[in-house]
Formats: sequence, C-alpha cells, structure tokens
Amino acid sequence: MKFAVVICAIVATASAASLSTNEPVPILKQEQEVNFDGSYHTSYETGNGISFEEQGSLKNANTENAASEIVGSFKYTGDDGVVYTIQYVANENGFQPQGAHLPVAPEIPAAIQRSLEYNAAHPEEEEPPKKH
Repeated sequence: MKFAVVICAIVATASAASLSTNEPVPILKQEQEVNFDGSYHTSYETGNGISFEEQGSLKNANTENAASEIVGSFKYTGDDGVVYTIQYVANENGFQPQGAHLPVAPEIPAAIQRSLEYNAAHPEEEEPPKKH
C-alpha cells in the first residue's frame, strides 16, 4: 500500500505542471489489466507528454518470503522544457527510483571500501558481558 501512495504522489507531482493552464488535457491512451493471481499492468499517456507504465506481481507466493514487486516508469516535461524520465522498482528493499536527473551518492573511497570488505570477511566474536 505504501508503494501505491508513493507512486500516486510522484504522478500527481509530475501532473502538476499540466494544472498551470485551465485547458483540459486529453488522455490519449489508457490500459489496465488485473489478473486472478493479483498481478497487474497499467499505463496511460496524456496529450501534454506525460506517460506512465507499471506492472506488479507477488514474488514467492505462499511462502514466508512473499513480497510484492512493482516495476514501472513515468515521463513528463518540466517547466524548464527538459523531459524527465524515472524508472523504478518497489519491493521488499523499498522504493528504488533511477533517473539521469536524480542525485547519486558519491563513490566510497578505496581505503574505506577495503576496510568494509575486511570487516565483513573477519567478523569479531562478541565477548560475553562481564559480571561485576
């Protein structure tokens, strides 16, 4: 449910640019498919260049590792005239958007990366707490 809320918020934000005019925006194409197993596919395209596509399914159904997975993308033209495209996956690891305009974390310095790899390969055993 959280994923649906996040996606609706993103699409609403992308659509906000079209609200600056009073003219209605035509829907050029719209598709929706919901299957008996709970998987779905939905998409639409509007006259002002906004497009959205998403499909969802349940991974590992009927197991304790069952999790929803949603894969999608949307595109819109910003106020600056640039076309922005977001591709995303939403699953047990959270919402993971990708887009050329999104900030990315800096690379981990080589010395820190080596330290992390060493620590992962040589975990220290925990000492039991000392009694006083």
